[in-house]
Amino acid sequence: MAACRSVPHCSMAPLRRRFRPPPDASGERPPGRGAASRARRRQRDGRVPLPRAGDASAEERSVLLANRAACHLKDGACSLCVADCSSALELVPFGIKPLLRRAAAYEALERYALAYVDYKTALQVDCSVQAAHDGVNRMTKALLEKDGVNWRQKLPPIPTVPVAAQTRWSIPSAQAPGASTAPATAPQGEGDKTAAGMERARMLKEEGNELVKKGNHKKAVEKYSESLKLNKECATYTNRALCYLTLKQYKEAAQDCTEALKLDPKNVKALYRRAQALKELKDYKSSIADIKSLLKTEPKNTAALRLLQELNRA
Repeated sequence: MAACRSVPHCSMAPLRRRFRPPPDASGERPPGRGAASRARRRQRDGRVPLPRAGDASAEERSVLLANRAACHLKDGACSLCVADCSSALELVPFGIKPLLRRAAAYEALERYALAYVDYKTALQVDCSVQAAHDGVNRMTKALLEKDGVNWRQKLPPIPTVPVAAQTRWSIPSAQAPGASTAPATAPQGEGDKTAAGMERARMLKEEGNELVKKGNHKKAVEKYSESLKLNKECATYTNRALCYLTLKQYKEAAQDCTEALKLDPKNVKALYRRAQALKELKDYKSSIADIKSLLKTEPKNTAALRLLQELNRA
């Protein structure tokens, strides 16, 4: 059994919720938490097998596998966690819990590129998951230190999550499970148009990313700007800010970082790039404030520490 180091607490947040099944047709409620916990422990230890394929739906098996993966992760059996999460995702692709748990396991195993891919995929499913944002920031730093400035070129492909799988387009939780009626507040067809817009925004951002790799920052700005008209995403703002820095348009760079920080107040890239822009604008006090905020999240960020030294000498 592979051992792994501890993972950040935030990655474990989704694992602690409890579910008590409702009464069955006879009116009797299944065994309580104690019995359920003992059953989960037996399942984790391999004493109780998962239901066979014919005994449970794909969704049920995926949930059971994800739950067992959570037990493996908590016990430090990260390789087993990865295996169960991968099986769960084969049954129900793009499940948010298996993605996050597999990412945490990969991170603990120091397989940072695979962890990065899973965290980024989770954000496509639900861009509001703070654990995924934090994971992306940690993996970006780790990969930069490990592989240098060209670390992105060594990444495995990041899968494209279909719009149907994105939490932002799912039926509100107040609606009965399995219901297919569109929300009353949304006119017929509006959701599809918006979803198409989100997909177009993603494609434009990717086109911008490719232009950046080729050094065409001016054209990349145009792509990012078109994308932001359709979807105001933190990463798109920070990417455009990088282009503005390269083009020496420092006010625009600072403004984009400010917009990104409204969406993700602890975003490391936004804080660092705004500090860079403010330094060039000779607003040293504000630049130092941004670097200090960044260092609260990542105290050993070498680029930030170096910039702080430069600012203190200015």
